[in-house]
Amino acid sequence: MGAMNTAASNSKTSAPLHIAMVTETYPPEINGVAITMLQFAQGMVERGHSIHLVRPAQHKADGPAHGIRYSETLTGGMPIPGYPGLRLGQPSKGLLMRDWRARRPDIVHVATEGPLGWSAVSAARALGIPVSTDFHTNFHSYTRHYGLGLLKRPMAAYLRRFHNRTDCTIVPTVTLRNELQDDGYRDVLIVERGVDTTLFHPSKRDMNLRATWGVDEHTPVALLVSRLAPEKNLPVVIEAFEAMRAISPASRLIMVGDGPARADLERRYHPHVIFAGMRTGEDLAAHYASADIFLYPSLTETYGNVTVEAMASGLATLAYDYAAAHQHVRHDMNGLLAPYDDTSAFIYMARALMADPARTARLRIEARRSVENLTWERIMEHMEQQFREVLRTKGAKHVQAEVSPAAD
Repeated sequence: MGAMNTAASNSKTSAPLHIAMVTETYPPEINGVAITMLQFAQGMVERGHSIHLVRPAQHKADGPAHGIRYSETLTGGMPIPGYPGLRLGQPSKGLLMRDWRARRPDIVHVATEGPLGWSAVSAARALGIPVSTDFHTNFHSYTRHYGLGLLKRPMAAYLRRFHNRTDCTIVPTVTLRNELQDDGYRDVLIVERGVDTTLFHPSKRDMNLRATWGVDEHTPVALLVSRLAPEKNLPVVIEAFEAMRAISPASRLIMVGDGPARADLERRYHPHVIFAGMRTGEDLAAHYASADIFLYPSLTETYGNVTVEAMASGLATLAYDYAAAHQHVRHDMNGLLAPYDDTSAFIYMARALMADPARTARLRIEARRSVENLTWERIMEHMEQQFREVLRTKGAKHVQAEVSPAAD
């Protein structure tokens, strides 16, 4: 757990929980799910609970970490097509049942819907342990971007069945809850996501970094932080930036991230678009804060952590009106919202923002101010409350007698 602070929070009001957390992605992998799960594990340990983390081994030398109120079990993994560096966990129901018989969790929380996640739900059901899930990724929406459109309906059916086998599905926004309920999901609960407002802060602005981009203090810089992949709607950010550059030819677009679309984009749009690659920690925070405008055109997010990271960093943020932007951006008060999938509106708003530096400056100040209370500490308190409610309302319904590992 590295530098995790293991001191119990003073806000703990009930007996500590033993939580088994199952995820098929975890740092040092870089994506929204991995980062959220790290915050989850750290936050629950800091509140005095114990975490048993189950994840795939990420490389041959990878080994399980152990600490105060924290332990890991590593499973086998297999590559995810189109996602180099990420792995699906292999089915591990027997292993999990042995572990959870030896030390029974109060609740199992499953973050991902791959083979390991399915095994975890099966093991929890077989042992009569309450189980909750997160809905992090619209995998069924990704299918059309990878030539797999025929799989959209089967994938959507699989995800619905996966989550409806559990006691609840946790989502970060009201909109996503309503969408899932309309699609037949049961027991959908809302827990917002937090943002590290100490790490992501306007004070991390770095003039030396801006100089490497070939700009001075007054040159507008737009930023995208994203996986560079087909499902992220990247042509829109390029079109928007070209409209902005027509007003300010010296401006730059910085793309932070990597992925299968990077090579083609870099070949076509260098030097006005600067490709910074993957960035983490203080380096990522400096990239955010050293820009001025955040452009986020994705239409496949369940949330989009980068939106609130940009706002916390003091950027004027333009995104489509859904996911985290719908939850936290108030149009022309702390950012700009384009109607969902309205490319013309997105480009028009980007151009208008570039043409009005005073408006940009105002939105930057209000963006930071509006997310200052969106702390992970507050989010973890809410998460704990939801877990305790699941245990109160669902726990008594679970059969406590163990059954054969083959049963499900």
